[in-house]
Amino acid sequence: MDAIFDLFSHLGAPARTKLLLLGSIDFRMEEMVDRARSLQIEHVSPAKLMRGISRSRGSAEGNEASTLALLRRWFFSRKPDAGFVLTDFPATLLQAKVFDEWLDARGEEIDAAVARSGAPGSVVGHYRTLGLLHEGAGAPL
Repeated sequence: MDAIFDLFSHLGAPARTKLLLLGSIDFRMEEMVDRARSLQIEHVSPAKLMRGISRSRGSAEGNEASTLALLRRWFFSRKPDAGFVLTDFPATLLQAKVFDEWLDARGEEIDAAVARSGAPGSVVGHYRTLGLLHEGAGAPL
């Protein structure tokens, strides 16, 4: 329980916290997501948004375009002050840059990105450069 409060300790209103979880989710990350839900923070992932949508397998570019379209719809339909924990996105540097543009368009910013094993190096480097990467809580890179 202490680790999650350390992560949120510098934030004013926890329900407005905006986090990115990069890389594969293990039991610690799942525990963090469960605690975030108790703070009324929405947990969103491309896989969760795609449930119920039946599509044939397409090209990698087509899949990325579909992912971006779904996440864009979610992002711009949510309340601006609503917090979220976003997992499995951004998964590529292109997605990270597009997500940054969305944030800028709404005058928002994320509070932190947490990297786990399997996180794409280019995405981790992007958020490290922006000073948003939280490297605590034993997160191996």
